[in-house]
This record gives sequence, C-alpha cells and structure tokens, in this order.
Amino acid sequence: MAMLEAILGSLSIERVLLFIFSRDEGYAREIARFFETDLDPIQKQLDKLEAGGVLRSRSAGRTRLYSLNPRCPFMKELKPLLAKVMTFCPADLKERLIMNRRRPRRRGKPL
Repeated sequence: MAMLEAILGSLSIERVLLFIFSRDEGYAREIARFFETDLDPIQKQLDKLEAGGVLRSRSAGRTRLYSLNPRCPFMKELKPLLAKVMTFCPADLKERLIMNRRRPRRRGKPL
C-alpha cells in the first residue's frame, strides 16, 4: 500500500483517509483494528486532520465518529486522488474496505 505516504508524510494519514473515504465514517479503534496497528498514531492523525479541516467529527454515545469534511476547500481534489489510490490497492484490501458490515446478519439468511 503506502502510495501516498511520501506526499502526506505518514502511513497513518493514508490509512485514515482511505478508510474514511471508502466507508464514509469511522472511529479510531475501528481503523486501528482494521489495519492491525497501534491506536495512538491513528488518534493523533485523526486529531491532526480534524484540526486542519479535512475531517469533521461527531459524538455517538461515547464514540467519536469521523467523516470527510465537505466544506474543506480541496475536497474536490482529494476525493479523486483517494479514488485513484483505491484502484491500485490489492484486491483483498479493497474488498475488505468496501464491505462495511455494522449489523449482524439475520438468522437463516442465505449468503
């Protein structure tokens, strides 16, 4: 992966942006578990991106959910860049990113 690391300066920023771009929103622990990495760098990058206006956050209970900020002045350029990076991601990673199951499957439902 690590295609934008040289531009963005951090692999954690790339991971955060790809995750939130593909799933519309996410929280720190979810992103860290998905990429099997430490929680601290993910939280720091989320805070940094929110302070910079790239992300916005909202509370859902005790959880802080982050999403892309539509008022960000360069969002028109960022979204196509992230979409292009997604086309070069390995197929298994792309499939895992796109498949967004948040609720359990109904019992007896065929796959």
